[in-house]
Amino acid sequence: MKITVLFPTHTEASLFQRDGVHTIISGVGLTATTMATLKAIQSDQPDILILAGIAGVYEHSSLKLFDVALVESEVEADLGFFTTNGFVHMAHLPIAMEFERRHTLHCPHIPVDTPFKRANSLSLNAALAPFVDTGNIDIENMEGAAFFYVCLHENQRFLELRAISNIAKIGDDNWDMTTSVQALTDGLHQLIDSLQAT
Repeated sequence: MKITVLFPTHTEASLFQRDGVHTIISGVGLTATTMATLKAIQSDQPDILILAGIAGVYEHSSLKLFDVALVESEVEADLGFFTTNGFVHMAHLPIAMEFERRHTLHCPHIPVDTPFKRANSLSLNAALAPFVDTGNIDIENMEGAAFFYVCLHENQRFLELRAISNIAKIGDDNWDMTTSVQALTDGLHQLIDSLQAT
């Protein structure tokens, strides 16, 4: 099985090393991830492409710090307009009926019997944005929606794995990169082991 792993940063990739698995540093954010994802699909032609990184968890989620989860869905949460009534997501504007039907992107490749927890995620260009709708959402990151979008349009099998590094709350700056990156690395090896065993 040909596997490629995208990491947003060198820090997230720092502990991972595995023979036969190609790793790429995609860069942070939706734009960099779009380019890196498409290039990885075209150049590597992997059987499965994995986005692996850290994420912030919303306080209402059942996920906890250092949990590792597979992401079921992504929304580009800060795509929209500010009006006199506040922020309106693109999906909720009358002119965006087609977008409304497609703004939540789903991963159809999560194994049924996976031991990993699952998460619904928001992708943000502005982390900790206070104006986005976090209802029924577990985590936030800065790359996932772009990754999902490209993979779905290119018919690429994919998964996104996230380790919780912090509480997604303005003023809470207690990020534990060391522990979360170790959890991410351990989880990624476990995920690849299970993929290669099938």
